[in-house]
Amino acid sequence: MAFNYAEFSAAFPWFFPAAVFVLGACVGSFLNVVIYRLPKEESIVTPGSHCACGQPIRWSDNLPILSWLLLRGRARCCGRPFSVRYPLIEALTAALFVICWWRLPPLVAVCGWVLLGCLIAATFIDLDHFIIPDVFTIGLGVLGVVLSCLVPALHDQAGGHFLIDSTRAMAASLQGLLIGSGLVLWIALIAETLLKKEAMGFGDVKFVGAIGAFCGWQGAVFAVFGGALVGTVWFAVAWVWQKATGRVAPVAPPSETPEGEPAPLGFGAHVPFGPMLAIAGALHFLFFRGWVRAWFDEVGVLF
Repeated sequence: MAFNYAEFSAAFPWFFPAAVFVLGACVGSFLNVVIYRLPKEESIVTPGSHCACGQPIRWSDNLPILSWLLLRGRARCCGRPFSVRYPLIEALTAALFVICWWRLPPLVAVCGWVLLGCLIAATFIDLDHFIIPDVFTIGLGVLGVVLSCLVPALHDQAGGHFLIDSTRAMAASLQGLLIGSGLVLWIALIAETLLKKEAMGFGDVKFVGAIGAFCGWQGAVFAVFGGALVGTVWFAVAWVWQKATGRVAPVAPPSETPEGEPAPLGFGAHVPFGPMLAIAGALHFLFFRGWVRAWFDEVGVLF
C-alpha cells in the first residue's frame, strides 16, 4: 500500500511538526559546531563534541536544548558554564524549520531548511568575526541554482512539464543571484565613492546573490532594503539604550573601527550587515514571497 501523506497527516497532525522540530534542533546543534569551528579552520566532523576542559561530551549530555536545561547550563565533567546561545540557536533552528514546514509544500520546505540553516550559521559567524565564509555565499548560491533545477516549485514553476519548469526555475535563480549581487555591488561602490571609505564588504555582495538564488531577484531586492530597515531599527534601539543607560545593549550588534579595533556603537563604526540581510531574507522566504512578487508585478504594469 502506497504511503498517503495527506491521510497520515490528517490522522496524526502532530507527527510531522514534532519530527521537524526534533530535526531542526539537531541541525541547530550541528550549526553550533559549524559556527564555532569553521572560522578557526577546524574540522566540523572530528573530533567529537568536547568540553573546554578537554573532556569529550557523552551523547546523553549532548541532546539539543534538553541537555542544557537538565544540566542547568553547566558541563557535567568540570562545572564550566555553557553559553545560553547554544540552546537558543537550536531552538531558533527548530522553530524556523517548523514554520517552514507549515507554510510551504514539503519539497520547497526542505529547500528552505537548507537556506535557513545557512542563514543562521552565517549570521552568528558574521556577528563573531565580521566575515561570511564563502561556503555560505558562493556555495549557497550554487546550491540554490541546483535546488531550483531539482525543485522548480521553489520559484513557483509547476506547470506540469518538469524540464520546462526546471529551466524556468534555474533562470529565475540565476537572475536572482546576478541581480542581487550586482545591486549590492553598485550600492557598495557608490557609497564608497561618496563616503571615501569602504561601506560594505564583498562578502555581503555574494551573500545577497546567494539569497537571490533561492528567493529570486525580488527576494534579493527585498533582502537589501529590508536588511537596511532591520539594521536601522536594530542600531537605533541599541544606540538609544546605550545613551540612556551608559551600557551596551544586551542585543547590540558588535562594532569596530575601520581598522578592525573594537569600538563603541555609534556613527562611523563598522557593524556586520550579514545578520540584517539574513533576517530580511528569511522573512521574505517564509512570509512575504507572494506579497513582494505581487507588488513588483503591480509596479511593473506602470512602466
